[in-house]
Amino acid sequence: MLEISPDSIKLLPAFAKIVCEPGWRWARREKPMANFDLFYVWSGEGEVEVNGVHYQVGKGSCFLFRPGDYTSATHHPQRPLVLTYIHFAVEDEIRHTPKRYRMLYDTVDFEYMLSRYVRLFLVSTYAAETEARLVLKSLLIQLLRADTQVPVEKKASNQLTEAIHEIANYIRQNPGIAHRVEDLSTRAQLSPRYFSMKFKEMIGMSVQSYMIRMRIERAKHLLMHAGMNVTEVADALGYRDIFFFSRQFKQYTGKSPSEIR
Repeated sequence: MLEISPDSIKLLPAFAKIVCEPGWRWARREKPMANFDLFYVWSGEGEVEVNGVHYQVGKGSCFLFRPGDYTSATHHPQRPLVLTYIHFAVEDEIRHTPKRYRMLYDTVDFEYMLSRYVRLFLVSTYAAETEARLVLKSLLIQLLRADTQVPVEKKASNQLTEAIHEIANYIRQNPGIAHRVEDLSTRAQLSPRYFSMKFKEMIGMSVQSYMIRMRIERAKHLLMHAGMNVTEVADALGYRDIFFFSRQFKQYTGKSPSEIR
Protein backbone atom coordinates (compact mmCIF):
# COMPACT_ATOMS: atom_id res chain seq x y z
CA MET A 1 0.00 0.00 0.00
CA LEU A 2 3.07 2.21 -0.03
CA GLU A 3 2.56 2.89 -3.74
CA ILE A 4 -1.15 3.75 -3.70
CA SER A 5 -2.36 7.30 -4.15
CA PRO A 6 -4.44 8.76 -1.31
CA ASP A 7 -7.03 9.66 -3.98
CA SER A 8 -7.53 5.95 -4.66
CA ILE A 9 -8.63 5.34 -1.04
CA LYS A 10 -12.40 5.28 -0.68
CA LEU A 11 -13.52 5.99 2.87
CA LEU A 12 -16.49 3.92 3.95
CA PRO A 13 -18.86 3.96 6.89
CA ALA A 14 -18.42 3.20 9.61
CA PHE A 15 -15.51 4.39 11.69
CA ALA A 16 -15.31 5.20 15.39
CA LYS A 17 -13.47 4.94 18.64
CA ILE A 18 -15.75 3.05 21.00
CA VAL A 19 -15.84 1.35 24.37
CA CYS A 20 -17.48 -1.99 23.70
CA GLU A 21 -20.53 -2.85 25.81
CA PRO A 22 -20.14 -5.72 28.33
CA GLY A 23 -22.20 -8.03 26.15
CA TRP A 24 -20.52 -6.98 22.90
CA ARG A 25 -19.44 -9.56 20.36
CA TRP A 26 -18.63 -9.51 16.67
CA ALA A 27 -20.35 -12.51 15.20
CA ARG A 28 -18.91 -14.27 12.19
CA ARG A 29 -20.99 -13.61 9.10
CA GLU A 30 -21.82 -15.96 6.29
CA LYS A 31 -20.24 -13.65 3.71
CA PRO A 32 -16.60 -12.53 3.95
CA MET A 33 -15.51 -8.92 4.30
CA ALA A 34 -15.99 -6.91 1.13
CA ASN A 35 -13.38 -4.23 1.90
CA PHE A 36 -10.52 -3.35 4.25
CA ASP A 37 -10.96 -2.70 7.95
CA LEU A 38 -8.25 -1.21 10.17
CA PHE A 39 -8.98 -2.48 13.69
CA TYR A 40 -6.95 -1.23 16.68
CA VAL A 41 -7.21 -2.08 20.39
CA TRP A 42 -6.57 0.81 22.81
CA SER A 43 -7.21 -1.22 25.96
CA GLY A 44 -9.11 -4.20 27.35
CA GLU A 45 -8.84 -7.92 26.71
CA GLY A 46 -10.47 -10.15 24.15
CA GLU A 47 -10.09 -12.62 21.33
CA VAL A 48 -10.23 -12.05 17.59
CA GLU A 49 -10.60 -14.81 15.03
CA VAL A 50 -9.49 -14.30 11.41
CA ASN A 51 -9.97 -17.11 8.89
CA GLY A 52 -9.90 -19.71 11.66
CA VAL A 53 -6.82 -18.29 13.43
CA HIS A 54 -7.41 -17.04 16.99
CA TYR A 55 -5.55 -14.11 18.58
CA GLN A 56 -5.57 -13.01 22.21
CA VAL A 57 -5.67 -9.22 22.03
CA GLY A 58 -4.98 -6.25 24.29
CA LYS A 59 -3.52 -2.75 24.07
CA GLY A 60 -1.52 -2.34 20.87
CA SER A 61 -3.15 -5.21 18.98
CA CYS A 62 -3.71 -4.07 15.42
CA PHE A 63 -5.41 -5.86 12.53
CA LEU A 64 -5.80 -4.98 8.88
CA PHE A 65 -8.65 -7.16 7.70
CA ARG A 66 -8.76 -7.68 3.95
CA PRO A 67 -11.47 -8.37 1.39
CA GLY A 68 -12.34 -12.05 1.61
CA ASP A 69 -11.52 -12.41 5.33
CA TYR A 70 -13.90 -14.11 7.74
CA THR A 71 -13.76 -12.46 11.15
CA SER A 72 -15.30 -12.61 14.60
CA ALA A 73 -14.44 -11.25 18.05
CA THR A 74 -15.40 -11.37 21.73
CA HIS A 75 -14.08 -9.66 24.84
CA HIS A 76 -13.87 -9.87 28.62
CA PRO A 77 -16.96 -8.07 30.06
CA GLN A 78 -14.98 -6.82 33.09
CA ARG A 79 -12.16 -5.59 30.84
CA PRO A 80 -14.04 -4.35 27.76
CA LEU A 81 -12.23 -3.61 24.56
CA VAL A 82 -11.74 0.00 23.53
CA LEU A 83 -11.46 0.01 19.74
CA THR A 84 -10.93 2.19 16.73
CA TYR A 85 -12.04 0.76 13.43
CA ILE A 86 -11.87 2.31 9.97
CA HIS A 87 -13.52 0.78 6.90
CA PHE A 88 -12.12 1.65 3.49
CA ALA A 89 -11.62 0.40 -0.06
CA VAL A 90 -8.67 0.86 -2.43
CA GLU A 91 -9.19 1.39 -6.14
CA ASP A 92 -5.52 1.13 -7.19
CA GLU A 93 -3.64 -2.13 -7.68
CA ILE A 94 -1.95 -3.08 -4.40
CA ARG A 95 1.50 -4.67 -4.37
CA HIS A 96 2.48 -4.31 -0.71
CA THR A 97 -0.10 -4.97 1.99
CA PRO A 98 0.61 -4.85 5.74
CA LYS A 99 0.27 -8.08 7.69
CA ARG A 100 -3.17 -8.92 9.01
CA TYR A 101 -1.99 -8.75 12.60
CA ARG A 102 0.81 -7.27 14.61
CA MET A 103 1.37 -6.03 18.15
CA LEU A 104 2.46 -2.38 18.26
CA TYR A 105 4.70 -1.45 21.19
CA ASP A 106 5.54 2.16 20.31
CA THR A 107 1.95 3.38 20.00
CA VAL A 108 2.12 7.14 20.58
CA ASP A 109 2.29 8.31 16.95
CA PHE A 110 -0.10 5.63 15.73
CA GLU A 111 -2.72 6.46 18.35
CA TYR A 112 -2.37 10.18 17.65
CA MET A 113 -3.11 9.59 13.95
CA LEU A 114 -6.09 7.37 14.76
CA SER A 115 -7.51 10.08 17.02
CA ARG A 116 -6.88 12.70 14.36
CA TYR A 117 -8.76 10.62 11.78
CA VAL A 118 -11.85 10.29 13.98
CA ARG A 119 -11.79 13.94 15.08
CA LEU A 120 -11.83 15.13 11.46
CA PHE A 121 -15.42 13.95 11.12
CA LEU A 122 -16.79 14.87 14.54
CA VAL A 123 -17.54 18.40 13.33
CA SER A 124 -17.76 19.95 9.90
CA THR A 125 -14.07 20.37 8.98
CA TYR A 126 -12.78 21.92 5.79
CA ALA A 127 -11.27 19.27 3.45
CA ALA A 128 -11.81 16.60 6.13
CA GLU A 129 -12.03 13.73 3.67
CA THR A 130 -8.88 14.79 1.83
CA GLU A 131 -6.89 14.97 5.06
CA ALA A 132 -8.43 11.71 6.30
CA ARG A 133 -7.10 9.89 3.24
CA LEU A 134 -3.62 11.26 3.95
CA VAL A 135 -3.85 10.23 7.61
CA LEU A 136 -5.05 6.76 6.66
CA LYS A 137 -2.18 6.30 4.21
CA SER A 138 0.24 7.41 6.97
CA LEU A 139 -1.26 4.76 9.24
CA LEU A 140 -0.75 2.11 6.57
CA ILE A 141 2.85 3.23 6.09
CA GLN A 142 3.39 2.85 9.85
CA LEU A 143 2.12 -0.72 9.62
CA LEU A 144 4.35 -1.55 6.67
CA ARG A 145 7.28 -0.08 8.60
CA ALA A 146 6.41 -2.20 11.62
CA ASP A 147 6.38 -5.27 9.36
CA THR A 148 9.93 -4.62 8.18
CA GLN A 149 11.46 -3.90 11.59
CA VAL A 150 12.28 -6.26 14.43
CA PRO A 151 9.61 -5.73 17.12
CA VAL A 152 10.87 -4.05 20.25
CA GLU A 153 9.44 -6.22 22.98
CA LYS A 154 11.07 -4.59 25.95
CA LYS A 155 10.96 -0.98 27.01
CA ALA A 156 14.65 -1.16 27.90
CA SER A 157 15.48 -2.17 24.33
CA ASN A 158 13.45 0.75 23.01
CA GLN A 159 15.27 3.17 25.32
CA LEU A 160 18.63 1.79 24.19
CA THR A 161 17.72 2.32 20.53
CA GLU A 162 16.63 5.88 21.24
CA ALA A 163 19.84 6.57 23.17
CA ILE A 164 22.10 5.31 20.37
CA HIS A 165 20.16 7.22 17.72
CA GLU A 166 20.28 10.37 19.83
CA ILE A 167 24.08 10.08 20.07
CA ALA A 168 24.37 9.49 16.32
CA ASN A 169 22.28 12.60 15.70
CA TYR A 170 24.38 14.57 18.21
CA ILE A 171 27.57 13.61 16.33
CA ARG A 172 25.96 14.57 13.01
CA GLN A 173 24.95 17.97 14.37
CA ASN A 174 28.39 18.65 15.88
CA PRO A 175 30.94 17.20 13.43
CA GLY A 176 33.67 19.67 14.38
CA ILE A 177 33.88 18.48 18.00
CA ALA A 178 36.58 15.94 18.83
CA HIS A 179 34.12 13.57 20.48
CA ARG A 180 35.55 11.03 22.93
CA VAL A 181 33.87 7.64 23.18
CA GLU A 182 33.97 7.94 26.97
CA ASP A 183 31.99 11.20 26.84
CA LEU A 184 29.47 9.84 24.35
CA SER A 185 28.93 6.68 26.36
CA THR A 186 28.36 8.77 29.47
CA ARG A 187 25.79 10.80 27.58
CA ALA A 188 24.05 7.53 26.65
CA GLN A 189 24.41 6.24 30.24
CA LEU A 190 26.27 3.16 29.06
CA SER A 191 29.75 1.76 29.57
CA PRO A 192 32.21 2.69 26.78
CA ARG A 193 32.59 -0.94 25.67
CA TYR A 194 28.86 -1.69 25.55
CA PHE A 195 28.11 1.66 23.92
CA SER A 196 30.69 1.04 21.18
CA MET A 197 29.34 -2.45 20.53
CA LYS A 198 25.67 -1.35 20.34
CA PHE A 199 26.52 1.72 18.25
CA LYS A 200 28.20 -0.39 15.58
CA GLU A 201 25.37 -2.92 15.70
CA MET A 202 22.64 -0.29 15.22
CA ILE A 203 24.35 2.32 13.03
CA GLY A 204 26.39 -0.09 10.90
CA MET A 205 29.86 1.32 11.58
CA SER A 206 32.13 2.06 14.51
CA VAL A 207 31.81 5.29 16.47
CA GLN A 208 35.14 6.50 15.09
CA SER A 209 34.21 5.75 11.48
CA TYR A 210 30.87 7.48 11.92
CA MET A 211 32.52 10.59 13.37
CA ILE A 212 34.93 10.79 10.43
CA ARG A 213 32.14 10.23 7.91
CA MET A 214 30.01 12.99 9.42
CA ARG A 215 33.00 15.35 9.45
CA ILE A 216 33.76 14.64 5.79
CA GLU A 217 30.10 15.06 4.79
CA ARG A 218 30.07 18.43 6.51
CA ALA A 219 33.35 19.36 4.84
CA LYS A 220 31.86 18.58 1.41
CA HIS A 221 28.89 20.81 2.16
CA LEU A 222 31.05 23.70 3.33
CA LEU A 223 33.35 23.44 0.32
CA MET A 224 30.50 23.28 -2.18
CA HIS A 225 27.96 25.67 -0.69
CA ALA A 226 29.50 27.94 1.96
CA GLY A 227 32.21 29.63 -0.10
CA MET A 228 34.94 28.47 2.31
CA ASN A 229 38.40 27.44 1.13
CA VAL A 230 40.15 24.21 2.11
CA THR A 231 42.11 25.77 4.98
CA GLU A 232 38.99 27.39 6.44
CA VAL A 233 37.01 24.15 6.26
CA ALA A 234 39.79 22.10 7.84
CA ASP A 235 40.09 24.60 10.67
CA ALA A 236 36.31 24.77 11.21
CA LEU A 237 36.13 21.01 11.59
CA GLY A 238 38.99 20.73 14.05
CA TYR A 239 41.79 19.51 11.77
CA ARG A 240 45.20 20.74 12.91
CA ASP A 241 46.98 19.39 9.82
CA ILE A 242 45.56 20.41 6.44
CA PHE A 243 47.51 17.63 4.71
CA PHE A 244 45.96 15.01 6.99
CA PHE A 245 42.53 16.52 6.28
CA SER A 246 43.17 16.30 2.52
CA ARG A 247 44.29 12.66 2.72
CA GLN A 248 41.31 11.65 4.87
CA PHE A 249 38.91 13.56 2.63
CA LYS A 250 40.22 11.80 -0.49
CA GLN A 251 40.11 8.43 1.29
CA TYR A 252 36.37 8.85 1.93
CA THR A 253 35.29 10.68 -1.23
CA GLY A 254 37.79 9.63 -3.86
CA LYS A 255 38.57 13.29 -4.57
CA SER A 256 40.75 15.95 -3.01
CA PRO A 257 39.06 18.90 -1.24
CA SER A 258 40.24 21.28 -3.95
CA GLU A 259 38.53 19.15 -6.62
CA ILE A 260 35.24 19.32 -4.73
CA ARG A 261 35.45 23.06 -4.33
